Amino acid sequence: MKTFFQMGQGFNSFYVWVGLALIVGILIGYLLFSAVRKSQDEKLKRTAEAIIDQAKENAKNTELEAKDTALKITLQAESEIQHKRSELIKEDDRLVKRREELDHRFDQMQQWESSLNKRQSAIDKRSNEVEALYNERFAELQRVSEMSSEEARAILLEEVEKEARADMARIIRQHEIEATEIGMEKARELIADAIQRVASDKVAEVTTSLVTLPNEEMKGRIVGRNGRNIRAFEQVTGVDVIVDDTPEAVTISCFDSVRREIARRTLTRLVTDGRIHPAYIEKILDEERKLMDEDILKAGNEAVYEAGVHGLHPEIIKKLGRLKYRTSYGQNQLAHAVETSKIASVLAAELGANVEVAKIGALLHDLGKAMDHNTEGTHAQIGMEFAKRHGVNAAICNAIGSHHHEVDQASIEAILVEAADAISGARPGARREDLEQYIKRLKALENIANSHKGVEQSYAIQAGREVRIIVKPEEIDDLEAHRIAKDIATEIEETMQYPGQIQVTVIRETRSVSYAK
Repeated sequence: MKTFFQMGQGFNSFYVWVGLALIVGILIGYLLFSAVRKSQDEKLKRTAEAIIDQAKENAKNTELEAKDTALKITLQAESEIQHKRSELIKEDDRLVKRREELDHRFDQMQQWESSLNKRQSAIDKRSNEVEALYNERFAELQRVSEMSSEEARAILLEEVEKEARADMARIIRQHEIEATEIGMEKARELIADAIQRVASDKVAEVTTSLVTLPNEEMKGRIVGRNGRNIRAFEQVTGVDVIVDDTPEAVTISCFDSVRREIARRTLTRLVTDGRIHPAYIEKILDEERKLMDEDILKAGNEAVYEAGVHGLHPEIIKKLGRLKYRTSYGQNQLAHAVETSKIASVLAAELGANVEVAKIGALLHDLGKAMDHNTEGTHAQIGMEFAKRHGVNAAICNAIGSHHHEVDQASIEAILVEAADAISGARPGARREDLEQYIKRLKALENIANSHKGVEQSYAIQAGREVRIIVKPEEIDDLEAHRIAKDIATEIEETMQYPGQIQVTVIRETRSVSYAK
């Protein structure tokens, strides 16, 4: 028990010593921590003081720099202000001088204005004097001339207009003469070359309608008993047989040249054979019709070959051959067509146009004359429509239809066809016309000329190739005379049919007569 107690005492003392040691350790730790903390605080304090000192030093340096900068800025500003002040002083001096100059000029302007006012007063006074003198002279001029200013102005304008119109007419005439001379020279060369190269003979053949008889007794056989034979002949042939006092001849009349030629051949064979009765007439007529068809086709082929044209429709060639028995002013129309085709081809070659179009268009230009007795319309329109139906191209059809200006000419080849037609018809010996038609044409020319205002007299001369017109000079001036010539030429072209061309000459003559007493 004692031992246990002793052991317990020993055990308690151990814990006491441990507790004391622990307390002493804590105390020592606290003292150490306090010492360390104090050391750190002193160190931080020293660091803070060093930072504060450094900041104070930096602040002093910054303040010094700021003061230096502010001083520099102040000095610079004062320098600039001084410079601006000097400039302002100079500008003020300049403005003062300018003001003085302006004041001086203003004074001068006032002096000039007063001087101008004086001069203006003098000028106004002189102007009033001049105006009064002008009015006085103008009134005196009107009194002497017995004419107002409007009348004088009208007379002056009239004189100036006359002079201007005369100058205009002279210039127009001069240019027309120059153009005509050059154009005529070129045209003569071209036409002469074309005619020389074609070199056709004068057309002398004319389709005859006269049948010669071996004797006068044959007339009675042609007439037959009670006119039986002649009635049968006229009925089957469609012609009129004229048995008159012409010795040993009878005349066949019909508007269709082919029908008339068939009747002439038939009657010639009947007269040669001697057998004339209705049945035999029909037999011979059928044979002659077949022969005529062959001749027509042959004539058409010969014409096409002679003109150098290929590829035409057989119906066109057949219609073309019918022109062998058609004449115009005594000119055979088939020969005229071939000649026109040759002339047109030469002209087209010289001018660089389409030779084939010009050649075919010229060959077919009168195709409508082969059928115009049976179809309504002009021969140009009929021929154009017939050619269109048989595959002829549009350019050639236009040349056919426009050679008398019934449709507009669409190409240079159409113009060449018209020119070639005129050349062929107008050359010497190509055509003829009877006396009655000739006189009618001359009268028509004079009537057209006389129908225009201001025409005094007119004369158709040179076989109707020229019409000379004398106008009244007091009514017609030079420019008006020029216009009348063109109007008359246009009216002749539109209203008359004639071969070749007709020259229209307007003569304006002024005569001044005075007598010495």
